[in-house]
Amino acid sequence: MSERVVSGRNVLTGRRQSLTLAGGRIAAIADSADDTDVWIGPGLVDLQVNGFGGIDINRADVTASDVIELTRAMRATGVTTFPATIITASDARITAALAAIAEARRIDPATAHAVPYVHLEGPWVSPLDGPRGAHPKEQVREPDIAAFDRWQESCGGLIGLVTLSPHWPNSAAIVAALAARGVRVSIGHTHAEPAEITAAIDAGVGFSTHLGNGIAATLPRHPNAIWTQLADDRLIRMFIGDGHHLPGDAFKAMLRAVGLDAAILVSDVVALAGLAPGIYDAPIGGRVELSANGRLSVAGTPYLAGAATPLIDTLPRAMAMAGISLGEAFRLAAVNPGQVAGNRGKIAVGSPADLIVFRWPEGASRLELIEVIAASDFD
Repeated sequence: MSERVVSGRNVLTGRRQSLTLAGGRIAAIADSADDTDVWIGPGLVDLQVNGFGGIDINRADVTASDVIELTRAMRATGVTTFPATIITASDARITAALAAIAEARRIDPATAHAVPYVHLEGPWVSPLDGPRGAHPKEQVREPDIAAFDRWQESCGGLIGLVTLSPHWPNSAAIVAALAARGVRVSIGHTHAEPAEITAAIDAGVGFSTHLGNGIAATLPRHPNAIWTQLADDRLIRMFIGDGHHLPGDAFKAMLRAVGLDAAILVSDVVALAGLAPGIYDAPIGGRVELSANGRLSVAGTPYLAGAATPLIDTLPRAMAMAGISLGEAFRLAAVNPGQVAGNRGKIAVGSPADLIVFRWPEGASRLELIEVIAASDFD
């Protein structure tokens, strides 16, 4: 493909427009008189993707082919950019996963475009039950910059975001070292005290990973880790907006507290996402139940066993929970995360031609995808 024109209603502005796409970029934008029910939005940017459709990039024998297949599966859900997420594991397993992602990017241009960097979630998280979540306890360990440098060397510098718990004694020093290497750092899966969180932010932390989750079920009324992260304006807060990880009132209150400019929606989807509802045996969580509404829980219990709702399906849910518009939902799921993922998530002249074309009857519970376009499609 060398050049084409796409017309519809721009979800970010509400205006009906025609976009000329050439060379993988938006070459021109013009107003259109077409009275169409088709919308155009920026491709979704998901900063937390562990797997999808049976593909698990955290399994022991992950290959470059798995990563390429995941790229295609995510694109089919409207996600055109996703930093692949590797969770807590052994040194050898983390290195193998990084190598598979690096190789996939080397041999497949679509993956090279879609995966701008890796999100390393762990192994420097809380070892405690509750805040640790599904991360394997036996592999949780104290931050070690020498280990990070080895991982980074093994993949050609692909790690661009690290989630850690700032309760470790050397957390602030590690954060400063990562920041000096140009790596973004996020707080997550933590039992840290407010003072430890503030010290980590002072050292260079800029994000909160799935705020309100990856934390103890019972907290002091105040102070606690959630209040501290909500209050510090230096943070960009990521939220899982599937309606399962955060109840609607909590999501609405948190979003109002931080404002639309300082919030990001993520899916945190795992390999079982996109599969048929039913009972599954999962490597993490054991026997789990995937419900038709996207809730993934430990079978026979109310406890979550991961996330299984693709980002595109969280948009109407987030709109309903927080009372935000479709355009505002796209700010949270494309524009804001796109700013930290290769300057994506825009509809502007010169921006990458990463777009989704869809229909959305007002109030509908799902967006009807018509087409997904990526900059890598163009010659």
